[in-house]
Amino acid sequence: MKQAVKNFFDQFKLLLSSVPPLVFALFLLSVFAMNLLANKSIDLGLDWLALDCGITVSWVAFLCMDVLTKRFGPKAATMLSVFAIAINLAVCLVFYLASLIPGTWGAFFDFGEQPVVNSALDSTFGGTWYVLLGSTVAFIVSAAVNNFSNWGIGKLFRKKPDGFAAYACRSYLSTALGQFADNLIFAFLVSYFFFGWSPLQCVTCAATGMVAELLCEAVFSPVGYKICDRWKKRGVGKAYLDYVSRADGEAV
Repeated sequence: MKQAVKNFFDQFKLLLSSVPPLVFALFLLSVFAMNLLANKSIDLGLDWLALDCGITVSWVAFLCMDVLTKRFGPKAATMLSVFAIAINLAVCLVFYLASLIPGTWGAFFDFGEQPVVNSALDSTFGGTWYVLLGSTVAFIVSAAVNNFSNWGIGKLFRKKPDGFAAYACRSYLSTALGQFADNLIFAFLVSYFFFGWSPLQCVTCAATGMVAELLCEAVFSPVGYKICDRWKKRGVGKAYLDYVSRADGEAV
């Protein structure tokens, strides 16, 4: 057991050192931003349709996961997703502690020194436990759904598995599944119980959010494909992939 834990952390440390920092930084930032923006709902003027502002950046996280899955595999992408959400929770803790510190936000003075403004900003950045819990659970589940479905769909392409058609197909389908799961879980865990959404609004939010985020994924998928192609040509992550290959061989 002790050796297994050691091997896991050795593998994880090698993974962290193998992933290009710019992509991982973008991934971390998008995870944090989408959870913070989930606090704000979008007024669409339709009773049966509801969305939150998290959809504006959540597609970036899924694009990063697709790229990471393609190069490093679903297990690695999921480990990085869990690590990203752990970092998000740590930052949320810092924000919460900061919200307890006496003081005023800049907007407090812009709106005639209204105490409610300062209190509202403290509450938003300090975080609400049910929003944080819901977004954490939703993202972990949807990350696993996205990463493993992406990998599984990719295995169906025997001819030109590294071509753009294969990449686009696995990315679009897995993103649709992952985004729908993410939106639906968050909607029912948080919006249904605490924001007063109806079940119809929860389902339509999940579906329309999925479509909106999928469109963004489609627009930027050529960028993701080029990143994967460049990583493969340059041997990015080779040390990690070799380590995993040896470990799987020894296990067999």
